[in-house]
Amino acid sequence: MESGGSLSYPLSEFYNRNGQLLPPLDEIEPARIPEPYKSLLVHQNDMTSTLENFYRTPIHLRLVSRARHDHEYFREVALLAEGRDQPVEFGAIKINLDLFSEPACRQILEEHWPLGRILKEFEIRFSSQPRGFLRIASDKLINRVLDLTGAHLLYGRRNTLWDSAGRPLAEIVEILPPER
Repeated sequence: MESGGSLSYPLSEFYNRNGQLLPPLDEIEPARIPEPYKSLLVHQNDMTSTLENFYRTPIHLRLVSRARHDHEYFREVALLAEGRDQPVEFGAIKINLDLFSEPACRQILEEHWPLGRILKEFEIRFSSQPRGFLRIASDKLINRVLDLTGAHLLYGRRNTLWDSAGRPLAEIVEILPPER
């Protein structure tokens, strides 16, 4: 299993598991990220609330794939704004289930709401600390999840959500679609 310190982790876990090569990606300085991506990525908030504020509507998810190893739950998702057909994020997340209450785990495993919504609903204190920002070339998978055609350079971030005791609740790669 790949180290959690990689800029592409946990997205790379899904590619490795499926025997696919990760598309080309580069780390990018936050100052070089164009708007509106910079405002959507360069902050210390969770993406669910950031996207809900930006699109002025609740966000739900569409599951792409999942895997579970003991208390580690991995999933790839498209985040969708309520009432819109277009995805507003492609995410790959590793969630440490043993750090959540049983009711919160049930919500997570029901696979309808993003983790940010569940953290808010259960009043779970956390901090969000982006570990790096990336520019990634879209490939067949990313295009399918984000309902894209053709080649695109997309922006994203590698983020970790920490609980109040300094334990990692989740590690996430969050990739935004091109502005429409």
